[in-house]
Amino acid sequence: MLNISRFFNAAKGNYFIFGPRGTGKSTFLSEYYKEAVLVNLLDPEALRSYQASPNRLKELVLAHSQQKTFIIDEVQKAPALLSVIHELIEQKRGWQFILTGSSARKLKQTGVDLLGGRAQVKYMHPFMASELKNHFDFSKSLQLGMLPLVLNTDNPKDHLKAYIALYIREEVMIEGLVRRVEQFNLFLEAVSLSQASPLNYSNIAADCGISNKTVENYVNILEDLLIAVRLPVFSKRAKRSLMKTSKFYYFDAGVFQSIRPKGPLDDISAINGLGLETLVLQHLRAWIDYSDLEGKLYYWQTRSGLEVDFVIYGECGFYAIEVKAAKDVKPRDLRGLYEFQKDYPEAKLLILYMGKERRKINDILCMPIPEFLMQLVPNKMIDS
Repeated sequence: MLNISRFFNAAKGNYFIFGPRGTGKSTFLSEYYKEAVLVNLLDPEALRSYQASPNRLKELVLAHSQQKTFIIDEVQKAPALLSVIHELIEQKRGWQFILTGSSARKLKQTGVDLLGGRAQVKYMHPFMASELKNHFDFSKSLQLGMLPLVLNTDNPKDHLKAYIALYIREEVMIEGLVRRVEQFNLFLEAVSLSQASPLNYSNIAADCGISNKTVENYVNILEDLLIAVRLPVFSKRAKRSLMKTSKFYYFDAGVFQSIRPKGPLDDISAINGLGLETLVLQHLRAWIDYSDLEGKLYYWQTRSGLEVDFVIYGECGFYAIEVKAAKDVKPRDLRGLYEFQKDYPEAKLLILYMGKERRKINDILCMPIPEFLMQLVPNKMIDS
């Protein structure tokens, strides 16, 4: 069992913690708020009770009024509780409510804004390499990902295979999000072929024998369940004709590897290259969300084919980052970054590669990927 101190910081006041299953939300809260009163909505009996009578939460809080902190785990399973929590917050009796969720779907429908902006929204991600320190194994991370639920087991491969099945059973089937689960399973594999690429709904629809609208709905479900990410195009002050479509990623390299079909005709090195890009993506997302300064993650691609894998823009800085699976950096690898620099000379340029040396080619910092991941710490500038 890994005993890792997380970079995630608890907040004062009321707040939501969103994050996919297995990122360690419940474990973190149980260790940080040892005296808190817990409502665990993964417990079927508790779930039935609070769904039938949301006001039971008010009774619970009043019965434990000497306690200051109340945790509602997986609050999306009983969204009617938000109205009760809002009412309790309005009493201003010093209670703190911490709400976790592994799905934003129902809360979108009923409205996180029911709390009237009285709760912060925070996100928890899989482990970062710099959290694991000497426990970080780069090669294993490419195949198994960084989920605490997976890495904290004796049989991580088996748990990884069961991970998506758990989501489908407990989030998709029980909540009735799709009519045909077998069709959804086929979609999960088909969309994995679009990993790190702009989404083409027509191609996926043709592969699955479903409509473009159904594909769009399925992608929305994956995003609402927090197991997929759509990365938008960076288009601020655009000087060129750019792609309009977002890029698709499963949120964790191991989850992607477990879903991506692999056959005799598949190029395993190419699949591992996509896993490499995904591993960088999940670290950048965590770095942004855990840092005090705001920022957003994008990609950049012109219609002529020039591309930069990741663009970070915000208070945390302005970076253009290219990821390469090669052990050396060729001049052609730098073209997208140089073209981006022409349009955005303010940006700092990085290329991450599989070599062993940190280098500087003109204005471009070239860093070995494992070194980059290990030095990526919240509130510390990327190139420092």
